[in-house]
Amino acid sequence: MQQIVHTAGAPNPIGPYAQAIRAGGFIFVSGQIPLDPVTGTLVDGAIAEQTRRVMQNLKAILEAAGCGMHRVVKTTLYLKDLADFAACNEVYGEFLGEAKPARATIQAARLPKDVLLEVDAVALA
Repeated sequence: MQQIVHTAGAPNPIGPYAQAIRAGGFIFVSGQIPLDPVTGTLVDGAIAEQTRRVMQNLKAILEAAGCGMHRVVKTTLYLKDLADFAACNEVYGEFLGEAKPARATIQAARLPKDVLLEVDAVALA
């Protein structure tokens, strides 16, 4: 059984997919980019500002699913430029605190709307 997770606290999907799906004891959060959930516009700024917005979006979706960042078990970070790894990692760490999920980070040739990063996550329901 699958359940769609949706919140006004995160941007609406820009394609035919859900913000997240609850299934099999997990929450699968779709890739989030730095879109403001109120205006739907991209957050301007460098990697730190964009990472902060992405992590805020992930947090809002997880909270809507009834869990939080401490329940995240896996993330994937897609960076436009791996030179941004350290600055992205610093903000990312602020949101996860003591949680240390498994993670992969890759450099992507191009991301939706030409953003600097996209992050998806899997959490325990």
